[in-house]
Amino acid sequence: MFLMRLSEMDPVQKIAKRDTTATSQTPKKKTKEPETTQPRFDFYDILKETKVNIPDFMEEEPSSSKSPEQSPAEEYILQVASFKNADDAEQLKVELILLNLEAQIEKARIRNGETWHRVLVGPFLSRSQRETARATLVANRYEALVLKRTAE
Repeated sequence: MFLMRLSEMDPVQKIAKRDTTATSQTPKKKTKEPETTQPRFDFYDILKETKVNIPDFMEEEPSSSKSPEQSPAEEYILQVASFKNADDAEQLKVELILLNLEAQIEKARIRNGETWHRVLVGPFLSRSQRETARATLVANRYEALVLKRTAE
């Protein structure tokens, strides 16, 4: 069967097959493969040598020192709400006092002569005290505006 198959083949195919078998049996010359280089990570060394200064934002500001952000003539208060009716403002003031916040009511006249009653919390000497009070208000579902006033 094999001989019959061999006789059916074209002589060109016989030569091609012989060449392929000859080349597969002879050892190929080794070609230089490029070496895979391992990546270098230098940032470990760079980070060890680098010093980063991080300012302490949570530190309380002393009231006697002057900072560029807040001068001693400025005070910050939180406006929790504003009501036309004085009784509504008084009720909110009582609720804020129960939350251990120092609340007060201030009357304000607007352009058309109406009187509004603002419910205020503060004044605060430091940013951390102000933000603590604001967090208490937000936890109890009150939105507050931060107002900056200058002492006259």
